[in-house]
Amino acid sequence: MPGHHILTRDATARDTAEQPTEDRGAWVTTGRAARELCLKRTEFDLAVHLGRIRTTRDGGGGRRVARAEIERLRAGPGFPETLRRSVEAVGTTEGAALMEVPKARFTRLARLGLLVPVRFYLNRYRAVVWLYLAEELRLFAADDKNAPLLKGRTPENLRSMLDAGLDLRPRNWRARHLGHLLRQAGHPWARAGAVASLLDPLHVSQVVTNPYERSLLSGFREPPPSHGSPGSPAAHIAEDLMTAQDPDEIAWLQADLTRLAQEARQHRPAPHPAPRHPGPARRPPRPVQPARGTPRGLLGRWRHKLS
Repeated sequence: MPGHHILTRDATARDTAEQPTEDRGAWVTTGRAARELCLKRTEFDLAVHLGRIRTTRDGGGGRRVARAEIERLRAGPGFPETLRRSVEAVGTTEGAALMEVPKARFTRLARLGLLVPVRFYLNRYRAVVWLYLAEELRLFAADDKNAPLLKGRTPENLRSMLDAGLDLRPRNWRARHLGHLLRQAGHPWARAGAVASLLDPLHVSQVVTNPYERSLLSGFREPPPSHGSPGSPAAHIAEDLMTAQDPDEIAWLQADLTRLAQEARQHRPAPHPAPRHPGPARRPPRPVQPARGTPRGLLGRWRHKLS
């Protein structure tokens, strides 16, 4: 709707206005930033996703990186190896080897929510492949409190949950992804739209009843990570992974959306169509007087046509 575009442009202009008025040399494109930080593009994108690299809107729909941010990262200890190590993502096979556990045990730990995915992709068979931060896996394996989970028999209460089909990998990924969306959101309606991105439209309508606000939110809903062309089976799988499924997760997100929508209303109400003002009342037509000398029979037929 037109109001959404107006709000988007205004918000972008405001965000740009809030940025420091420095010369162009103070900012670089994301591609150049990745090169200067010695990162592959996938590593750079993951670092941004995790909040390790701060970016800013460039006013044209893209993002840019402050020169000061690059200098901060380059001055860090052990650059660039430390930075690259912090965004190393591994799959189940590599992760299990890193933790020195069988793949089956690694998968069980992930399904129980003890290992949180950071990304996913679909292989050629459209199976979901989860990726994990190697840094987090090392920390988990090094913690003595986790030793019983890495060796020996899985506790009965955990095995019963796995037997019941528990798999917290999609939910944990959504929670992590939401953090990224909220960090990228530039204003209150965009933050509300980030939360709405993880809810089915029906669940959004249950807490945001105003249709104009829902229309505005839909413009800020973030699509799932790109997997296949729109409408393809791969895209449908990604959409399912992006959408909350469990009742308690849905309730939590709805509560968050309710709060963020209220904050957004206070910041700036959603645009509504301008009210229609009635025009001046039309005067009834003046009756036409027949010319003098009109025969009575003709006058009767003329009145009959007007009735």
